[in-house]
Amino acid sequence: MKTIEQQRAANALSRINELHEKYESEDFRKRYRAYVDRLGPTIIMNGLGQALATERAAAGPRPERDHQKAHDELYKSLQGWLCRKDGGVYPSHPDLLQAIMEKDESDYLSAQAEALAWTEWHKKCCRASFPKSEDD
Repeated sequence: MKTIEQQRAANALSRINELHEKYESEDFRKRYRAYVDRLGPTIIMNGLGQALATERAAAGPRPERDHQKAHDELYKSLQGWLCRKDGGVYPSHPDLLQAIMEKDESDYLSAQAEALAWTEWHKKCCRASFPKSEDD
């Protein structure tokens, strides 16, 4: 049986590998890495719900450009972890932001803490695999 830290690390790395295969664009990879780097501080300053709403808004209704796709994929990455069937805070829920609005405060606080813990692993994996933007 894997520890929760091992599960977070494995999921974060798996997601980076999926994105590496899906997107060859260096612009996407740089933007994704930059957005991942900013996610933790954004959650701390504004809360998980606001951070997720910002990612969804930045992605737009039909993500077409690299910056929109990067925001969309980051939202999906966190949703994949927090809404996973086995052990997720919102198991099998189809939309993370909707789950946050429907569930109670204790679930929200658990989700926020778990999002921050997972994001640390995701950030490390992202930094190891995706190039740094010149702006950062």
